[in-house]
Amino acid sequence: MDYKQKIAGLKKDLNAVLLVHNYQRPEIQDVADYLGDSLGLSIEASKTDKETIVFCGVNFMAETAAILNPDKLVLHPEPDAKCPMAEMIDAAGLRKYKSEHPDAKVVAYVNTTADVKAEADVCCTSANAVKVCQNIEDKEIIFVPDTNLGLYVMRFVKDKKIHLWPGYCHTHRDISKGEIEELLGLHPKAEVLAHPECVPEIIDMADFVGSTEGIVRYVRNSSKHEFIVATEKEMCYRLKKENPNKEFYPPASALCPNMKKITVEKVLQAMERKIYPVKIDERIRERAYEPIKRMLEFTK
Repeated sequence: MDYKQKIAGLKKDLNAVLLVHNYQRPEIQDVADYLGDSLGLSIEASKTDKETIVFCGVNFMAETAAILNPDKLVLHPEPDAKCPMAEMIDAAGLRKYKSEHPDAKVVAYVNTTADVKAEADVCCTSANAVKVCQNIEDKEIIFVPDTNLGLYVMRFVKDKKIHLWPGYCHTHRDISKGEIEELLGLHPKAEVLAHPECVPEIIDMADFVGSTEGIVRYVRNSSKHEFIVATEKEMCYRLKKENPNKEFYPPASALCPNMKKITVEKVLQAMERKIYPVKIDERIRERAYEPIKRMLEFTK
């Protein structure tokens, strides 16, 4: 019996849904019940009727599923698959920053831990960060933790003062202008698609900027046939699978080692033994639930 059959059988036994992020290994993408970005995965987690959620992504994603589903078993197959950006801010640091800007509303990128979300007024993802910030009535915002996403938001939200936390995604920060220029030299007809976690000079070069799910939609509807994809390289696996007649070129540096820590073997082990359940203190969970709920309301 191959791993796909084993996982299918375990899903049935556990009454489970397998939620998988676009940056996961190809073989894990292939067994997903839902494959998507942080926003799409949060939406799926909020509406699933399954008893068990197996979350293949980094830790904050599995935490978000657990915050939304306190009565369900949420399994994260590799607890060490963490997000370095999420670890660049903690609740104590955010509380201190809030005390320095008492009139500001806190917008926390979903790439944060549960205790940081609990200190926020509303969460956002790369897909709806601009919309969330545009709809805040207050004139001052604390945006944490991704400076680059915050700088992207500021291109569209000019009527508010936005205080940026000095965090970043290693994978997107390391995509360089030189890499994109080199790829354009090799593929001059290609369009550049960029994730808003990229640095501003990459955003300036892009023909389209959006979340991974936004990139999926753009490619699907585009008449172009070649794309340079400035985000984690595994995104190109999904894009090619869904658009076999188009070509995709990732920057060589665009690799998230933490996403790759989850393997098929670890997924099977977690499901067979029901190990690595995500546990969140109920007081933290209740406080973190509200800003996530507000975030999801922006998708209606």
